[in-house]
Order: sequence, then structure tokens, then C-alpha cells
Amino acid sequence: MKDLGKILKQAKEMQDKIAVMNAKLAERTVEASSGGGMVTVTMNGRHEVVSIKIDPEVVNKDDVEMLEDLVLAAVNEARGKVEEMVKEEMNNLAGGLPLQGLF
Repeated sequence: MKDLGKILKQAKEMQDKIAVMNAKLAERTVEASSGGGMVTVTMNGRHEVVSIKIDPEVVNKDDVEMLEDLVLAAVNEARGKVEEMVKEEMNNLAGGLPLQGLF
């Protein structure tokens, strides 16, 4: 029974650490751009887009598709950076245990 109590305590500690990590990730941001900086996306660690900046030079009503592609590319790059940031934080949380495939 002591082992069960110990396991439950460890689970609670891990849950608390994850909550702290999630709060930190919400405050951290990454920035990604496309088109040589024509479109820049800022995203937080919770995968929320915080801002999108578009250089007026790229706005062309006759070529909206290009702007859409640039925004999409910047968002996807930012998402990838957030995934790496989350993975790094989870690895730190796990104390170096291999967590490949769990997230």
C-alpha cells in the first residue's frame, strides 16, 4: 500500500510540473517568417498565433494566392518551432528519459 501512495504522490508531482511547464510555454513565443521576411508569424507555446505581420509590398489584389501561401508557410514553420520547444521542455521535465513517440 505504501508503494501505491508513493506512485500517486509521484503522479501528482509530475502533474504539477506539467502544469508549470504549460504555463511557461504559454508565455514563450517563437517567430517564423516566409518570403524573405515579407510575412512574419509569432506563435506561443500553446500553438496560438499571437500576431501576423505582412509587409504591404506583398499585398497584391491580383495575386492573393501568393499571400495565402506565404502566410501558410510562416504559420507552419512557427508550428514546427513550437513543437521543438515543447519537445525540449518535455525532455527536460522527464529528466532525460526517452519520450520518443509519446507526444
